[in-house]
Amino acid sequence: MAHSAADVAPPPESFNFARHLLDANAARGAKPAYVDDVGVLGYDALADGVRRVAAALQALGLRREERVLLLMHDCAHWPQAFLGCLYAGVVPVAVNTMLPASDYAYMLQHSRAQAALVSAALLPTLQSALASAPHEVGALVVSRGDAGALPANAHDFDALLAAHAPAVAPASTCADDPAFWLYSSGSTGRPKGTVHSHANLYWTAELYAKPVLALRESDVCFSAAKLFFAYGLGNALTFPLAVGATTILMAERPTPDAVFRRWTGQTPVQAGAFRPTVFFGAPTGYAGMLASPNLPARSEVALRLCSSAGEALPRDIGDRFTARFGAEIIDGIGSTEMLHIFLSNRPGDVRYGTTGKPVPGYTVELRDEAGRVIDGADQIGDLFIDGPSAALMYWGNREKSRDTFRGCWTKSGDKYVRDADGYYIYAGRGDDMLKVSGQYVSPFEVESTLMQHPSVLEAAVIGVADEQGLTRAKAYVVLKDAGLADDAFADELRQFVKSRLAPHKYPRLVEFVAELPKTATGKIQRFRLREQAQAAS
Repeated sequence: MAHSAADVAPPPESFNFARHLLDANAARGAKPAYVDDVGVLGYDALADGVRRVAAALQALGLRREERVLLLMHDCAHWPQAFLGCLYAGVVPVAVNTMLPASDYAYMLQHSRAQAALVSAALLPTLQSALASAPHEVGALVVSRGDAGALPANAHDFDALLAAHAPAVAPASTCADDPAFWLYSSGSTGRPKGTVHSHANLYWTAELYAKPVLALRESDVCFSAAKLFFAYGLGNALTFPLAVGATTILMAERPTPDAVFRRWTGQTPVQAGAFRPTVFFGAPTGYAGMLASPNLPARSEVALRLCSSAGEALPRDIGDRFTARFGAEIIDGIGSTEMLHIFLSNRPGDVRYGTTGKPVPGYTVELRDEAGRVIDGADQIGDLFIDGPSAALMYWGNREKSRDTFRGCWTKSGDKYVRDADGYYIYAGRGDDMLKVSGQYVSPFEVESTLMQHPSVLEAAVIGVADEQGLTRAKAYVVLKDAGLADDAFADELRQFVKSRLAPHKYPRLVEFVAELPKTATGKIQRFRLREQAQAAS
């Protein structure tokens, strides 16, 4: 049954999302909410921890709407910290754990964070950031460290919680109050502080997790995307807690082997139990797993459904994964600005090679270069979204806010095509599109075709100028067997693409590389390749 925003009761004006989750799960008792690398946290213990975090932050002098940097690896402390901030009316600024100290220094200044919640392993990097620039951080709360070795202004997470009784009541926040920040992983320039409300979390669960993914209490969820990403925050916190499911958290990088250990229940804490039924990944991760010699058998896993986002999922990867495990990959697109997925395939209605149709409750439009709405099929246009989970603004950046948030519409920065059946097909980022021989070429379409070749692991396509100044497509290709890389094989790949796509779309140039530059989310950084090509010319 289709759902729309009108079908779902909106949250009341007075609304605290942390309280909403705790109330919804109050009767679950010790049922496992989180299984991390060191233990199991029940729903009752989660609620207690959230309320203790709120009380501890208030005792440290944090006031409503003040920001707190949240720099922690995925573990059971993370959801307690995030929801504890919301419960107290404090605004957590969840940041990428893989950044250099200079980025944290900027974020601390930009957000004016008054405190920081940090993993012990990340404390030295944070201290470098604190020492390098002015900041307003007064206290540090350190997760899973040696309390005896902490700086004078730091507190051990567990000890701090033990020292404070749970907060009796949540802050009286409104649905549209700022609840948390996420920094966008923009391809150029400084990251933008994206401000989200308490209601935005509610809407993503009600419009996507429940009706589209049909998550249920019996599910065990596991996300390769970390909690500090908008995608991972939904996958491993908002969605499972909204239905009372259990979530696996993993601090280490999501390498294929690390993922396989969780899929098969082979970590010491899992001990053969808690095998994920729903997995959330990204195309790069799925490609790496399918290429791994350690890929588990179907009988070893309990997967019933998988999700993909971050970049469009190539048809070949989806087909091969489903053939191996019997589980569909539900490919969709979301963004930091919209918080989670707004355009998606559906279980039982997966059309690999497309991003599906709009999630009920969201409206999408394709617009041409003049801003006119494209009504016909098979025309490339800029994707705009109207939906209730849109961010409030970019903090301290009016120009970018006005460019992205246009009344009820949010400009995604993505190019899409809608086919005759109403399915949307990714055509690339707006600044990645190529115009070859006067016609648009989608880098993603060429990359997807290259990846259909059995010897290709990954590919990225950019435009380069030839000796006449005309744009030509160049492919950077990672092979499964690097020994194949030579001119003859490059020509084989060119012919492979030419036989499947329009003649003007095949890559005139092919360069073999050991790896492609990527963001922390696994998105290919084509602008890095453009910089390399320009420097070499």
